This record gives sequence, C-alpha cells and structure tokens, in this order.
Amino acid sequence: MKDKYLYEIALGKVPLIGPVMAKTLISYCGGAEAVFSENRSKLLKIPNVGEKIISSLRTVNPQEIAAAELAFIDKHKINVLSYLDDAYPQRLLQQEDAPLLLFLKGDVDLNRPKHIAIIGTRKPTEYGKMQVDQLVKGLSVFEPTIISGLAYGIDTAAHKSSVSQQVSTIGILGHGLDRIYPAQNRKLASDMIHHGGGLLTEFPSGTNPDAQNFPMRNRIIAALSDVIIVVESGERGGSIITAEYGNAYHKDVFAVPGRLTDEMSKGCNRLIKQHKAALIESAADVAYIMRWDASATAQSVQQSLFIEMTDQEQRIYDYLTEHSEGRLDKMHIDMDLALSTLSTSLLEMEFKGLVKSLPGKRYMPIK
Repeated sequence: MKDKYLYEIALGKVPLIGPVMAKTLISYCGGAEAVFSENRSKLLKIPNVGEKIISSLRTVNPQEIAAAELAFIDKHKINVLSYLDDAYPQRLLQQEDAPLLLFLKGDVDLNRPKHIAIIGTRKPTEYGKMQVDQLVKGLSVFEPTIISGLAYGIDTAAHKSSVSQQVSTIGILGHGLDRIYPAQNRKLASDMIHHGGGLLTEFPSGTNPDAQNFPMRNRIIAALSDVIIVVESGERGGSIITAEYGNAYHKDVFAVPGRLTDEMSKGCNRLIKQHKAALIESAADVAYIMRWDASATAQSVQQSLFIEMTDQEQRIYDYLTEHSEGRLDKMHIDMDLALSTLSTSLLEMEFKGLVKSLPGKRYMPIK
C-alpha cells in the first residue's frame, strides 16, 4: 500500500493547484497532510495563495479523492515517486515545474548516467527508421537509457530498436498507466518493462491521452535527457516542441539532416539552420560532443589503482561506490561532514579523476 503518498496524490487532484503551487504549499506547511489541515490565516500568508485556492482545498476529502488511485497503484504494482524521494529523477528536479509525483511501471533507475531522447515524426520514412536503428546500435556501447514517447513512428522505432539491442528504454506517457496509447504498442510496452525499461507518467490513472497533455509530456522527455536527437520531423509538431524545451533546459540537442525536398526533414534542417541543434551523422558525433569513451570505465579502473587517497577521500569514494552516486546535501548529513569540507574534498577528487560532478550538485564515482 502506498498510503504514505495519500495526501500528495490528493493534493495533485485539487482544482487550481498545479505542481509549482503544490510544492510551495508543502514547503510552507511542512508536509502534504498539513496543507489540508492548515488554518486559513496561515494559508493566506503563502505567496500566490488566495481565497479560491483555499476554497478548493476545503471542498475535498483527501481520503476520498485519493482512494481509487491508491487501489490502482496497489493492484498494478506501480512505483510512486515523490519529488522528495531520492529515487525521483534529479535531472527533472532541476526544473521549477517538475511534477509533484511520478508514476512508474517497471524496475528502472531514473538517475542512471547517459539519458538519450530519440524523437521524431509519427510518419517516418524508411530512411528515418534506418537512422534510428543505426543510432541505437552505435550508442549501445555507452550503456545509455533511451527515452521517447511511445508514440507512432520514430518513438516506436527507438523503443523497438532499444529492446532489440538490449538497451534500457523508457516511454514517457501523456496519459495514465491504466492504458497504452496507441493500443498497438501494448506488446512493445510490455517488452520494454521486461527488458529493464519502463513507462513513466505524471498523470494519474483515468487521464485520457488528450492533446493538451502531450506538450507536458514533451517537457518531461527534455528534462530527463542529457541528449535529445530529432531524427525526422516536419516544421511543427511535438518533436520541435521537445527540442525547444531542450534548448531552454540547456540540453545538447542534435538533428539528423535530410534532403531539402523531404517534408519530414524540414524540421530537422530548420533546427540545424537556426543553430538550435547540432548536425548529427552517426552515434560517433554524439560521443564526440559529449566526450563519451566506451573504454573509459576500464581505463579509469586501472588508473585509480595508482591514485593515492586520503582517509577522508577514501571514505567519500566508498560512500559514492555504495550508493552509485550522492547528492551533496544528503552526503553532508549521512557522513556528518561540514559542507565546506565535503565540497573541497570532492573538488580535489574530481581533479584526481576519482569522481565526476553531475547536475543538481550530485557526484558519481569513476570506477
């Protein structure tokens, strides 16, 4: 039973309260449950909270509006991730409008290094599908997670190729986990989960795949990714929206070029022309720009044998190795080290090639 998320689920269903306001309320009130019991005068002191929001809170019963969702979560073994949980994707947490909750089907780590989005038109050419297959095959040596939207076309090709190449792949949905859209991708979705991937959404069960949900879905794809690759696209559409989000989030955006006369290459060519995407011809281009080296892990193991560490550095390295990665604020608490001391040690370890800094003040060991 996921009862610990009852009040966060309920808060997400209250009219007029989006993810930004929900997180603000939780921050000021000290928890999701406290939001529903806080008195009116204190609520009115919270920025942007007025009578309409208070009225929305007062007209709902948290247990009643969350009951169906909790039952669905239990029945279908859905993983719930709160923005306060360590397992919540840290890349996404950097964005102000990051969802209060995420719903995940599948046993997949959302904080693995090397997240790559491969997106494009719903009506791809054979050229586009071939490019997707070659990109996934070339990128597979870097053990990435391939992210896409489980839609027709390039999305489907990216997920299918990932499953075929035994690469973990995540489908970001614009609806609840009580359905698969399009329905033709039900088996593909099952295969993705079975092969170490998953399905992720911010929408609770019962949410239809309505048009307004997909731009919201696209921002999740962009925020979760280190690299966004547009394979084929018209001048408008979801892929262009995702690329725009990618630029706004300071992600590395790439586009596969095509002939000037090809309708489904116009979007990619335009992104390149406007310097909103780098031209990509193969997976090697991504690896070069991102400075990925398939042999780096093996080399770093050998190198680390000859690097001397202080007792404190060894302790930090052991912590990061045990946890795969660490967030500065959490390490500071867990290890009982002053932030200044911890930051200095991590910087020195980075110079020695022992750790790598990640977005969100996170660090991972170089093994």
